[in-house]
Amino acid sequence: MELSNKNLREKEFHNKLQSKPTGRFENIFYKAIYNSNEDFFNFLETNASNSEILDYGCGIGNSLTKVIYFNPKKITGIDISEVSIEKAKKITSSIANVELSVGNCEKTDFKNNTFDIVYGTGILHHLNLNTCLNEIYRILKPGGKLIFIEPLGTNPFINLYRKLTPRSRSEDEHPLVGSDFNLIQNRFIKMQIKYYGFLTLIFFPFYNSAKNSFVFKILKNLDQYLFKISILKKFAWSVLITAEKN
Repeated sequence: MELSNKNLREKEFHNKLQSKPTGRFENIFYKAIYNSNEDFFNFLETNASNSEILDYGCGIGNSLTKVIYFNPKKITGIDISEVSIEKAKKITSSIANVELSVGNCEKTDFKNNTFDIVYGTGILHHLNLNTCLNEIYRILKPGGKLIFIEPLGTNPFINLYRKLTPRSRSEDEHPLVGSDFNLIQNRFIKMQIKYYGFLTLIFFPFYNSAKNSFVFKILKNLDQYLFKISILKKFAWSVLITAEKN
């Protein structure tokens, strides 16, 4: 497996992260973008049946254990972290149509036109975006779809928090900005971006479980109304990106 210095740093960071007995402190904030995960899995449930799917940067397998119930033909998972892959293998050992391996997402061993769907959560911003977009394009079948949840890098307050807590993330990660979306749009067709995490993040202490919270439901609906105003999109925390290979 050929790895750049950046790849090696990411590998070391995620091996250490997944070797810790507890998760990051920042995990408490993720309930603020619960609705991004709802939309992510709704998309996959609609499109996964009888599909060849790649979990791109699969981590410890949290997503694929849900996607497997959407009747895909096969799910392949790849991740640079050996520790993550070992954890993922343990929770998927009884599932026949899942195949996991350690690998470099920027330069995979998959053949051209292999997958109907490539998906990931919080992976693209750890990679050289242009390189991985070319790789995703290569391994997707014509008409194949991609879907990713990624952090946005335009909220000045979130960026300040990131600057003040450098040890909570890898040194090379780069939350997405406008030029990154241009790269995706230039490579794929039918790109759509949906924004999440403005009021739901500001007022996250006012609800516990986002899934069953009336407060969260109101806030997420207000967010989607506010995100119709272009300038307010910059204050989102996260985006859901979908696109297709022509």
